[in-house]
Amino acid sequence: MRSPHTVTRAALPVALSAGLLLTACSAGQDGTAEEAGADASPAEAVVANPVATTYDGGVYILDGDTLEVVADIELEGFNRLNPAGDDRHVFVSTSEGFQVLDAAGGELTDTVFAADTPGHVVRHAGRTVLFADGSGEITAFDSDALGAGIPEDVDVHNAEEAHHGVAVERENGELLLTLGNEEERTGAFVLDADGEEVARSEECPGVHGEAAAEGDTIVIGCEDGALVYRDGAFTKVDSEDDYGRIGNQAGTDTSPIVLGDYKTDPDAELERPERVALIDTADASLELVDLPASYTFRSLGRGPQDEALVLGTDGSLHVIDPESAELVDSIELMDSWEEPLEWQQPRPALFVRGGTAYVTDTATRQVHSVDLATGEVTASVTLDETPNELSGVAS
Repeated sequence: MRSPHTVTRAALPVALSAGLLLTACSAGQDGTAEEAGADASPAEAVVANPVATTYDGGVYILDGDTLEVVADIELEGFNRLNPAGDDRHVFVSTSEGFQVLDAAGGELTDTVFAADTPGHVVRHAGRTVLFADGSGEITAFDSDALGAGIPEDVDVHNAEEAHHGVAVERENGELLLTLGNEEERTGAFVLDADGEEVARSEECPGVHGEAAAEGDTIVIGCEDGALVYRDGAFTKVDSEDDYGRIGNQAGTDTSPIVLGDYKTDPDAELERPERVALIDTADASLELVDLPASYTFRSLGRGPQDEALVLGTDGSLHVIDPESAELVDSIELMDSWEEPLEWQQPRPALFVRGGTAYVTDTATRQVHSVDLATGEVTASVTLDETPNELSGVAS
């Protein structure tokens, strides 16, 4: 019997009205997305490997090498950034949906994947997957097919119920997506390439976030540990505490170990944790690492040698050897800082690409690039506005 969560292969309609922004309500309930300005050719490239950072009222595009500001784009509201999965584009999550920023061209395009409450963007195995929290609609496409507009072919799925969720597509075409509704989130299930359910686990209360590890393994966070999907089956990894929440993760395709945050106080208005979790997907174990300072959800990353990176509130970028679970280096970058109570408020952020770590210092309005091989700051820029979200193209 065919699963009710079947995939729809859609050749998407194209809207040619220049400058048209699609509203969230225009997201097709039948699983289609819409796009404006698809006849426009890509903007002339002005920078390679760009970095983007939001501020209150806009987005800066920076040269990835010099950190020179190459574009200042006005955009109202609180906007989130995610790599689109190619070497040119970044997604901006706006009130309209997932809007495409041509970071290499320094231009916010009119291309919008209309979505009710755009949420997580996941890139894995050459595929990009968008999750709309307000509808549970999931859109997947080849990462290198974005081009000047929405790709001709996208796969559209639907979660069982709308929730703040996440989905990731594996190399074999399987789609892992979370389970939940407006009241609770409980786990995840997997559809094969034909849309048939092949695995399910409801042992992950408060499920949040994802990361890929070696061997096309997927990890999602729970309020009591993590859930690992590997070799066609789910395995639960328990926290050391009854409430040991992992909500944000960072992994690599060349390491079986995933870095996660770790919180233990379910009643805290804002917990400032000083430990991180290392989840070993090879043996389904979890190890905690003590840090000299707290950190935030924008603090986690991975380096080119699979090292685990944590930007601490002591102003240092801490380097952890995931195999030994030891803190091996701390790179001092700024004065100490305190996480604000509201998660939308600016705080120092980390974005890692290749051998370079990009870090914002909100107190000084600066962005730094750090050579992870030497620990040296290779470039810095002081912005007119305080940076908030930080991201860039994927390669």
